[in-house]
Amino acid sequence: MYSYNKNKKKLNYMILIIMILVISIGYAILNTNLNIVGTGTINNPTWNIHWENVQVKTGSVSATTPTIDTAKTTVNYSVTLTIPGEYFEFTVDAVNVGTIDGMISVVSNKLNGTEITTLPSYLEYKVTYGDGVDIAPNHLLSAGSSEKYKVHVGYKKDISVSDIPSTAQTLNLSFSVTYVQSDSTAVAKPQTVYTANIYDKNYDTMNAGTNTSLVWIGKSIPSGITTFQTPELAMASLKEPTGGVDRPFFLKHTVSNNTVTDSYVGFVVTNEMAQANPGMTAGTYYLKGKKTKKLVEGNWQCMSEYDDGNGSCIDPDYDTNKTTLLSAFGSSYCTENSDNFGCSVSGLYAVAMSGGDVSAHAGAWYCGVSYYGFSGCFDA
Repeated sequence: MYSYNKNKKKLNYMILIIMILVISIGYAILNTNLNIVGTGTINNPTWNIHWENVQVKTGSVSATTPTIDTAKTTVNYSVTLTIPGEYFEFTVDAVNVGTIDGMISVVSNKLNGTEITTLPSYLEYKVTYGDGVDIAPNHLLSAGSSEKYKVHVGYKKDISVSDIPSTAQTLNLSFSVTYVQSDSTAVAKPQTVYTANIYDKNYDTMNAGTNTSLVWIGKSIPSGITTFQTPELAMASLKEPTGGVDRPFFLKHTVSNNTVTDSYVGFVVTNEMAQANPGMTAGTYYLKGKKTKKLVEGNWQCMSEYDDGNGSCIDPDYDTNKTTLLSAFGSSYCTENSDNFGCSVSGLYAVAMSGGDVSAHAGAWYCGVSYYGFSGCFDA
């Protein structure tokens, strides 16, 4: 228990800043110098939040190994990206070794000193938690715990020459997060779990969230569905016994206060697949499903915020899903029609619908998230 003089109350805080500085871009070449810069003030010896444990992702371009300074508030590194599709990604832990619980007060992403709303067409840049969950105010960092942060910067793979500046550009990209002493508004960070639940076709799918063989956005995960901590374990649960075929997809869910808030289809482009299909990039990719319909007097209708007025639903994540598919497959294997964007090579097909559905397929099997809000894996 901590008490403070009413007239001299001070708030413990720590500001951790991740910065990407001086990105020089020439015609068809992206040269990037990246730094993580943090500043911190510690007003009490029991208040201590700092950086630890930098890990570079396999597949990143060669770069100066990120290092944490002696104060553990600054990480410095530099990297050069020269070919579309190259990226640099690393994780670093925000660690609370003090005895006071902290929580996030402010999250800021800036480009040249202004909060980011859009990025240059040639640049990929995002900072999230290690599991891909967005960082947000009021997220708790308890005493004695840590949270992994992930920094990704890349040279977009599928861009035209017209998207690349013909003169050198200098960009200052920064992410900062301010931790303060926690109070009653603190909430646990949403958790990520993985499933590959096989749908029971004998059950009515239109029972508005009561089907216990499916995971529903807005509901808790049914007790009979196994959750996994990694995609690999979820995929292994879909593999047939002896001699079975690998199915390179699974489901990912964000769970907050025991309620599913988001569901994704994850799929894997293997190294072998990328080598056999020029233009593909090996990796694990996620398509975000969106619940855009609700049951009204026995009929499914577009939710008002997603209704285009013409009897169809609009998914606000559709363009992001298209970008994900292009990153995985490359443009050569993708097509778009009036209501979906799909990509296919031998052994793998993935599609995003403008109305909110997403799915990934291999042979007769697929995993998907429906615009009704449910997700499951199916044998077609």
